Amino acid sequence: MRPLTLHVLESALSQLAAWRSDGLDLHVAVNLAVHNLLDLRTPGQVADSLDRHGLRPEVLTLEVTESLMLHDPQRAGEVLADLEALGVGLALDDFGTGHSSLEHLKRLPVNELKIDKSFVMNMLADEADARIVAQVVALGHAFGLEVVAEGVESAEVAAKLAAMGCDYAQGFHYAKPLSPKDFPGWVQEWRRSRS
Repeated sequence: MRPLTLHVLESALSQLAAWRSDGLDLHVAVNLAVHNLLDLRTPGQVADSLDRHGLRPEVLTLEVTESLMLHDPQRAGEVLADLEALGVGLALDDFGTGHSSLEHLKRLPVNELKIDKSFVMNMLADEADARIVAQVVALGHAFGLEVVAEGVESAEVAAKLAAMGCDYAQGFHYAKPLSPKDFPGWVQEWRRSRS
């Protein structure tokens, strides 16, 4: 997984650099595998890849799940601290599943909290899911974090999340997966529709 994650990072940054050179002021997120999170070389590898593509660290967010922290919390904490010092964004992914802990929110140097889609997708039909999402949004904001909802598949869910104060949302409501070639056109059309 370590080489695969580095390949994905390299590919994502290469594509991001191409989009940015075409005038699309975007940012990208890449999931970190456990082997990369525990590898003390990872911050240097990320810095090298950013430099190779002429990108500033703040255009990259690295996503980690809470379960990754269980393997070796001290080493993972060191790697995350070095990544934070580098200036990349750090997101706690799939929050609310597995081993959710307020200790992680207090201790980890993350700036983004991602609500797992298992709560978001049914929040219109399940009041308990809606309450969980609302509380996670409030909790994230109380910790000074931006909150992202995963799995948004309808305008109604998007509107409810906006009313809750959720900062960002992602899901099929906005777009199905797109090829790198088709993505710039979609971004331009989306921006036109919002102006």
